[in-house]
Amino acid sequence: MQDKLNLMIPGPTPVPEKVLQAVGKHPIGHRSKEFQAIVKRTSEQLKWLHQTKNEVLTITGSGTAAMEAAIINTLSRGDKVLCGDNGKFGERWVKVAKAFGLEVEVIKAKWGLPLNSEDFEKVLRQDVNKQIKAVILTHSETSTGVINDLQTISKHVRAHGSAITIVDCVTSLGACSVPMDEWGLDVVASGSQKGYMIPPGLSFIAMSNRAWEAQARSNLPKFYLDLDLYRKTAKKNSNPFTPAVNLYFGLEAALEMMQEEGLTSIFKRHARHRAATQAGMKAIGLPLFAPEENGSPAITAVATKDIDAEILRKNVKENFDILLAGGQDHLKGKIFRVGHLGFVCDRDVLTAIAAIEATLQSLNLLDNEMGAGIAAASKMLQ
Repeated sequence: MQDKLNLMIPGPTPVPEKVLQAVGKHPIGHRSKEFQAIVKRTSEQLKWLHQTKNEVLTITGSGTAAMEAAIINTLSRGDKVLCGDNGKFGERWVKVAKAFGLEVEVIKAKWGLPLNSEDFEKVLRQDVNKQIKAVILTHSETSTGVINDLQTISKHVRAHGSAITIVDCVTSLGACSVPMDEWGLDVVASGSQKGYMIPPGLSFIAMSNRAWEAQARSNLPKFYLDLDLYRKTAKKNSNPFTPAVNLYFGLEAALEMMQEEGLTSIFKRHARHRAATQAGMKAIGLPLFAPEENGSPAITAVATKDIDAEILRKNVKENFDILLAGGQDHLKGKIFRVGHLGFVCDRDVLTAIAAIEATLQSLNLLDNEMGAGIAAASKMLQ
């Protein structure tokens, strides 16, 4: 059958019918009172999702736009920053920081393992001259399925007294609790095609008062991503440039759905899907790439031992119309990733596990008894 592709990847994620219908409405003027009312409503909803009293700004652009905006709005030429790197998106932070002439010190962890919060504490404690201006990291490392201990790392940054935290929460916001104010986070960046359940095209950035103080000192070049412009127009429920009007329609609909479900229920659902996916893969006989206790609620990375992960992915897509994510860089063919983020239900998780299990059986690569994966996942879902 055609047009039944099921996205089980970390983004884009499935989009609810209600959101698709909203996005499909006829555009309205982005300077109209009607659109300003939508901006006002979504601004308050975004504060609720971020668990912050501060403004959350919306940029027409991908999550990388928010990441770049975070750097160029809070830092200056030659500033020293501390970057966490334990995957593809940690590497991207390093590249973006270097592209703007920052002095970058990297704290690394092997792909598949979480960043060690004690490494951050040690480096920050030794920085007696307060040369480090920012600590930059990815919360949920999409490439490896690892969630980093953001709360503890943020605590160490606050103890430093001078540096700010800049965090990529692209696949964690909306999947697990990221209480911005409670954890003392300074800059939080995210993107629309993940936990927000809408198509790609919008990114979001929330800034603390400390971050805005840094913004006032920043001298890196900026124009389209000048957050001071976004902040000023946000006070008028507007945008400095032409926004993606129809995506705002979808954003409003998606945030209404999220508020109806409630933050606690959303986080529990993602945790349950993570547990079910992990249990299913282990029962099938496939090892988890990341330690179970450090697994991201958004995506589970699975090692394939002697099986070519790309062949598995190809067969799952051709036979079941389910798209799984592959490994990146040196992990290509060695792992696959099961997304369980956003508009994903128990049925989707069980279907994906069944498809993986059936595919392995058809390739004569299933070591364990057929049905073991579904049984283990079902138990976790119950």
